[in-house]
Amino acid sequence: MSSLPEEKKFSSAPTLVVPPLVEGNKSYRDVNEEVIRPIDSFPTRLWWGAMALSFSCFVLLIVELAYLAATGMGILGVNVPVSWGSFIVTFVFWIGIGHAGTLISAILYIFRQQWRTAINRSAEAMTIFALAAAAIFPIFHTGRPWYAVIWMFPYPNGRGTLWPNFRSPLIWDLVAISTYLTISLVFWYLGLIPDMASIRDKIRPSNWIDKFRKQCYSILSLGWVGSTRVWVHYEATAMILAGLSAPLVLSVHSIVSFDFAAGVIPGWHTTIFPPYFVAGAIFSGFGMVLTLLIILREVFRLKDYITINHLENMAKVVTLTGSLVGLAYATEFFIAWYSGSEMEGFAFINRMFGPYWWAYWIMVSCNVISPQLFWFKRIRTNVYALWIISIFVNIGMWFERFVIVVTSLHRDFLPSSWDLYVLTIHDYLIMLGSFGLFFTLFLLFARLLPTIAMAEIKTVLPSGKGVKGYGPNTNE
Repeated sequence: MSSLPEEKKFSSAPTLVVPPLVEGNKSYRDVNEEVIRPIDSFPTRLWWGAMALSFSCFVLLIVELAYLAATGMGILGVNVPVSWGSFIVTFVFWIGIGHAGTLISAILYIFRQQWRTAINRSAEAMTIFALAAAAIFPIFHTGRPWYAVIWMFPYPNGRGTLWPNFRSPLIWDLVAISTYLTISLVFWYLGLIPDMASIRDKIRPSNWIDKFRKQCYSILSLGWVGSTRVWVHYEATAMILAGLSAPLVLSVHSIVSFDFAAGVIPGWHTTIFPPYFVAGAIFSGFGMVLTLLIILREVFRLKDYITINHLENMAKVVTLTGSLVGLAYATEFFIAWYSGSEMEGFAFINRMFGPYWWAYWIMVSCNVISPQLFWFKRIRTNVYALWIISIFVNIGMWFERFVIVVTSLHRDFLPSSWDLYVLTIHDYLIMLGSFGLFFTLFLLFARLLPTIAMAEIKTVLPSGKGVKGYGPNTNE
C-alpha cells in the first residue's frame, strides 16, 4: 500500500482550463457602458463611409428592379434551357446565410451553450436581414411581381380555392420564408426587450433629441421592470420560442431543397438534397457570422466580449459542416455512378470538366479545402486567417448554388436545346444591390441597437463582479 497522503495521489492529474466567456474582469456597469457606447456616440467616419457605400448599392437595387419590372426578364441572362439563373442562385444563397442565426439562437440556447451569448444578437439580426434580401428574388423571378403577390398569398378567389397551385415551388418558398421570418423576428425582438430597458434608463434627457430617444426606447422596451417575476416569464417564453425555432433549421432549407429534388433534372433528383442543403446552409451562415463579427469586434472595440474562444468555436462548426458538405459532394458522384444512369453520370462529369468546370473547382476549393485549415489551432485562432477563410466560404457557397442550378440545366435531355448561361450586367448589379440592402440594414442595426445581448452576457460574468444596483435583473 502506498504511504502517500491522500491529497498527493492525484496531484499529477491534468486540469481542464476553460477560457472565460468575457475577458477584462468586467462588472455589470462595464457591460452596459461598453456595449451601449456605439449607440450613444456620434457615428465615426468609417461607419459613414460603409453606410454610404452600402446605401448606394441599395439604391442601385431599387433602380434595377424598377427597370426589370418595366422592361422584362429579357435583360437578364436566363434562356430556354437555363430558366433559373442568378435570381434563384442568390435566393438560395441568402436563405442559407440566415440559418446560423436560428442555430445559434435556438438550438444552442436549448442545449445551454453559454458561448452563444456574445454572438446570438448579431446572428439573429443577420438572419432577418438575409431573409429580407432573399424574399426579393422569387417574387421578381416571376417576371411580373404584381401578379406574384396575387398568386402566392392565400385569399378567396373565383375558383373557390385559397392556394391557386400548392404544388408550385414558389408557394413552398413563400411558406418557408414567411414562417421563418416571423419566428426569427419575434425571437430577436424578445431578446432585445431587457436591453432596450437598459438603454432607456441610461438616457438622461437634456435636449429634445434625448427625450425623443428615451421615448422610443421606452415604447420598444414594453414597460420592462426587470423583476424576478418578469424574468421567470421571459425565460419561459424564450424557451418556447427556441423550441419552435429549432425545427426550422431543418425544415426551411429542406423545403428549399425540394425546389430542386422534386424535379426530374439529372443532378437534382436525389434524396440527399435536404440534409446536404441544411449542412451547407449552416456552413455558409457561420461563414457570414464570422465575417461580420470579426469586423464588429475590431471597429466597436468588443474584443473582451467576442473573444478568440468564440471565434474558435465558430471555426470548429465551419470545419464540421464543411466536411459534411464535402461528404455530400462525394456522395453525389458515388450515387451517380452506382445508379447506372447514363444521364446522371454525364451531369456530374459535366460539372467537373464541362464549360463551367471553373465554377465547380472554385466551389470545391472554397467549401471543402479551405475549411480544413481550421484543424490547425494556430489558424483558427488567428483573426486575419479566420476572416479571409470566412470570405472564401461565402464565395464558395454562392458558387455551389450556381453549379447546382446552371450545370444541371444548360445541358438537358436534348442536345439540340443545349446552351450556355452568361450573366448580364443587370444580373451582377441586382446581386450587388442585395448585398447593399443586407449591409445597410446591418449597419443601421449596429448603430441603433446593442449588437451584444447585455442581459445574457451578465449571466456569464464571474461571480462577484457585479456592482450594487447593477445586475442581469436590473435595468442599469
